[in-house]
Amino acid sequence: MPTAAELRAFFQTTYGTTPEQGVRAPGRVNLIGEHTDYNDGFCLPMAIEREVKVLLRRRPDQTVRVASMEQAGVVTFALSAAIPKATDKAQHWADYVKGCAQVLIEAGVPLVGCDLALTGDVPLGSGLSSSAALEVAAIHALLAAAGQTKTGAEIAVLGQRAENRYVGTNCGILDQLSSACGVLGQAMLMDCRTLALTPAPLPAGVSVVIADTGKRRGLVDSAYNERRAGCEAGAKALGVSHLRDVTLHGLWTAHQEGRLAPLARQRCEHVVAENGRTQAAFAALRAGDAVAFGALMDQSHADLRDKFEVTCPELDTMVAIARSLPGCLGSRMTGAGFGGCTVSLVRDEAVAAFVPALTAAYQARFPLPVAVYVTRAAAGAGAL
Repeated sequence: MPTAAELRAFFQTTYGTTPEQGVRAPGRVNLIGEHTDYNDGFCLPMAIEREVKVLLRRRPDQTVRVASMEQAGVVTFALSAAIPKATDKAQHWADYVKGCAQVLIEAGVPLVGCDLALTGDVPLGSGLSSSAALEVAAIHALLAAAGQTKTGAEIAVLGQRAENRYVGTNCGILDQLSSACGVLGQAMLMDCRTLALTPAPLPAGVSVVIADTGKRRGLVDSAYNERRAGCEAGAKALGVSHLRDVTLHGLWTAHQEGRLAPLARQRCEHVVAENGRTQAAFAALRAGDAVAFGALMDQSHADLRDKFEVTCPELDTMVAIARSLPGCLGSRMTGAGFGGCTVSLVRDEAVAAFVPALTAAYQARFPLPVAVYVTRAAAGAGAL
């Protein structure tokens, strides 16, 4: 990732002046609790040591200019009630910033024009919430330029709204809330109904290892929205607003009564069971029981593979290799699926051998660019 000095030099070269302020927002890894957030359920994420940084300077007009060190050109748009999306595919990345400006305007925030320069090292399309990190950082930057403030939870909700309504991905609150409200050194039990966060430290003697399979997916074009629609249809058939309020017994009863088709029951089973697993995993963290936590990670991946069907050969292979290596207590896909990353819990003394062994064995099967990150829980978004 470019240094702060390099980002500052990029800002000066791009805009011919110096920045006034800077903000940052991290990516996240979800340790367990997948596809539960939009079902009003429970997740257990942590912010990671990869982030988006934005430098900014106010302008005397209602124009916003955005430049990225990782993208070509400068995207310019006016602050208005209807900000148009990019027609050039090469500028689609800036729609996340435009969407954030749009929802802030709709929320009555008096924005002002500004110049923004950004960089980031959250891998794109990896399941580590690069889009949420960009959204949360963009909202912080737009608020800072306008001299406005909002709570972390409010910023998360606005970021989610931008992705839902403007970008077109029907995501839940997990990614944005993790980025906005992460706690240094802690995982967080997230109640996606109330947005309550309860920190829990990772057990001593273990590390979180993220492995990027190199398989990319675009959520807007994937089966993500289809899975979400299926969950909503299942909840409606069961007479509740969200699957959070359903039990496994209730699912089977509805299936036997003909209110739930076999595939719908299968999808809903994962969500209901995953909510229980996530709460059990939180209890394991509080008890310092890394072995129990790892076993729950394994169960989660099996359901995501067999019942929710959002894994792929690359993810399944990476998980299988990780589990075969000494010191691995559990491994699973993380993120929406269809590609991206796995997350493993590995004993500290095994990490040095685990990383190259995982990489070599995976690339022997899939000749894709692999990246492995050993991370700790980072702080949530804020000023640079």
